[in-house]
Amino acid sequence: MKELTVNTSKSYKIQIERGCLGKTGKLAERLFKPGAKAVLVSDSNVLPLYGERVKQSLEAAGFSVHTFAFPAGEESKQLSCIAQIYSECAKHRLTRSDFLVALGGGVTGDMTGFAAATYLRGIPFIQIPTSLLAQIDSSVGGKTAVDLPQGKNLVGAFHQPCLVLIDPDTLETLPQRFLSDGMAEAIKYGCIKSRELFDMIYKEDIRQNMEELIYRCVDIKREIVQRDEFDTGERMLLNFGHTFGHALEKLYGFSKLSHGEAVGIGMVMMAKCGESMGITKPGTTNEIIAALRKFQLPTSDPMPIDQILSATAFDKKNSGGMIGLILLKQIGEGFVDQIYRDRLAELTEVLQ
Repeated sequence: MKELTVNTSKSYKIQIERGCLGKTGKLAERLFKPGAKAVLVSDSNVLPLYGERVKQSLEAAGFSVHTFAFPAGEESKQLSCIAQIYSECAKHRLTRSDFLVALGGGVTGDMTGFAAATYLRGIPFIQIPTSLLAQIDSSVGGKTAVDLPQGKNLVGAFHQPCLVLIDPDTLETLPQRFLSDGMAEAIKYGCIKSRELFDMIYKEDIRQNMEELIYRCVDIKREIVQRDEFDTGERMLLNFGHTFGHALEKLYGFSKLSHGEAVGIGMVMMAKCGESMGITKPGTTNEIIAALRKFQLPTSDPMPIDQILSATAFDKKNSGGMIGLILLKQIGEGFVDQIYRDRLAELTEVLQ
């Protein structure tokens, strides 16, 4: 068992342990009063796999548990689904001493967290991520959001969980595509902060060392979030590859490309831009491409660059007439560069 503490405006524990789903109730006992009510939020794929185990654990600890499931997929990450979660909370008369539980991938965590942040102006929630992407990235740090037709994660709030439970056993039921999806975010962590992590991912059989991979990625994010909880500086590094990646997701209606696939393509695009500017060490792009291909992730997309640029207009890193680009000096060393948006087209000529 590995454990980390995130010291932000509200401190909380992250527990990484095989089989810890069955300990949810005992761990929740340390946080909530006996008899507290909980709404367990999950999707139509995950709830049948793990919902009953988590529900029984919570009920054995004396909590009153109700479940809410939504159709699996990014398409559900809408305000209309949040309204349904609100209705479930109101139906069971949840108060601020009660809590939500997010059981699932990044979509579930983002939506449950946003519902928790806004219902009664804020109630507690527990993150139980079951996908690799959610375990190493989205479940930690308190970012919650839903999508709008204009772009990804445009409506949201910062709301830290009160506990994160990561059970690597849940990855055994994850389809290969979505395991690879998470590996794109792991590669991102290596790109921005750790050459050693990048080499481990590229050179070793990562399936044999999954707990160590999760721990290293979460530890990097924990340290960044502690220094920049509200995403005004260093935390922007975590968006390497996301400017173009989110644009591609939006252009394909959040259906053709998974998040990790889109981010992987975005990392390649940004590395190419950095190399063409003389900022990024030559050969960096090829290293990223090789790492992505190890996990059968795409490294390019036929979408015209002018359409991708247009879709970045709603990127959250826009500020006035400027946008924050996350670039690399080399693998393991990322930085944020603020540029005027009208220069973006010039910088991306290399991608034509």
